[in-house]
Amino acid sequence: MASPHVSIVIPVYNEEPILQSAVIDLIDRLREFPWDYELIIAENGSRDATVELAEKLSQRFPQVRSFSFGQPNYGGALKRGILEARGEYVICDEIDLCDTDFYRRALAVLDSGEADLVVGSKAMRGASDERPFVRRLGTQVINGMLRASLGFTGTDTHGLKAFRREKLVPIARACIVDKDLFASEFVIRAERAKLAVVEIPVRVLEKRVPTIGLFRRVPNVMKNLGKLVWAIRIQG
Repeated sequence: MASPHVSIVIPVYNEEPILQSAVIDLIDRLREFPWDYELIIAENGSRDATVELAEKLSQRFPQVRSFSFGQPNYGGALKRGILEARGEYVICDEIDLCDTDFYRRALAVLDSGEADLVVGSKAMRGASDERPFVRRLGTQVINGMLRASLGFTGTDTHGLKAFRREKLVPIARACIVDKDLFASEFVIRAERAKLAVVEIPVRVLEKRVPTIGLFRRVPNVMKNLGKLVWAIRIQG
């Protein structure tokens, strides 16, 4: 099969209530774009019918394909999706966002040659973060920790991204942490490799309560942050 112009990678976990409707709605909205694409559903350890629904969607729509990572691991599934993507450009999205306005703006930045990686920031000036206060606070805390410990210079690492596959696949391969901090390591390693990273503001309004609670994620985040600081600051 010929490689598509764009690969869209969406990790999913226990998304039975919204997966089918979100994917069908996204496919419908993508009809207005002039480029061809593939949509990669990166399932990771769901306990509901997410796997079966993803397989049915891949059978129904030729542009959709799916895989199951086999364990609850957002970063691991996202990394595999990036490595399996075939498009010239790769977009990383969330099933409860499916922000095609970000696609349009981010691809325009990439096409202009201004950036290798575009990050959709929910924390920069002009953004609209409509999540609950605790979730917004969590973003500010982790970003502050990344700045203090790893010299991160941006405003956000987790969420929407678009990039040139050829430039960023080596960065993804070099990442050593998974789960919640893979996305952060991905952006920070791109910065440290002197790739052109540009942030654009986005609006975040989630369609459902997060499938994993914020406080359940804290121990793993702290563990992987320590691992990441050791790898980047100490080992180089």
